[in-house]
Amino acid sequence: MNPIKVDIWSDVACPWCYIGKRKFEAGCGLFVGTGGGRSVEVEYHSFELAPDTPVDFDGGEADYLAQHKGVAKEQAEQMLDRVTGIAGAVGLEYDFSSLKHTNTVKAHQLLHYAKARGKQIEMKERLLRAHFVEGGHVGRDEDLADYAAEVGLDRDDALRSLRDDEYLADVRADQALAQEYGIGGVPFYVIDGRYGVSGAQEAATFAQVLERVWSERDVDAITDHAEATA
Repeated sequence: MNPIKVDIWSDVACPWCYIGKRKFEAGCGLFVGTGGGRSVEVEYHSFELAPDTPVDFDGGEADYLAQHKGVAKEQAEQMLDRVTGIAGAVGLEYDFSSLKHTNTVKAHQLLHYAKARGKQIEMKERLLRAHFVEGGHVGRDEDLADYAAEVGLDRDDALRSLRDDEYLADVRADQALAQEYGIGGVPFYVIDGRYGVSGAQEAATFAQVLERVWSERDVDAITDHAEATA
């Protein structure tokens, strides 16, 4: 059978999206590991958690949470410490002290640019790592073009695309589809067009949903064959 298609709405600036990515990858490993031709195809879609964020925010992540989410800075720091611990449990070394809070619409455009050239998965990982682990800037054209080159894309052409807003319409289309689906938070996974899974679920949960979809495909295939030969 064809791979199970998983459409994932997420934001480069969402800490749970990177954690969820690792858990989802682990779940895919469990599912594919059972054999029988099981496979998964992933496509990422754009979702901006804070579209009003400036490209160069003056302050750290705790400052942003305090100013825009209405929580005390001490409480914000405690929240970030908790998320850092959860990220560590899946092998991610978050560094909120060096994180550069920024607008992500250009990063989403770059992901569409990369998708058109067969490099979306690599680009997604590179941007998430730059943002949460390395303290890199994922909101400026020049920095994004550098990351594009690191995954094997043409830097000059990526920079041209970003400056021309070549894929802005595609970003908006993803966001409109998210609204149509009723997606209010990320990460959000649409699995084979059948099931929606919200949040950074455990690997076993993802594996179970994938297996259910695979089993239902088997039933559908048997039913279709029976109807065709009746």
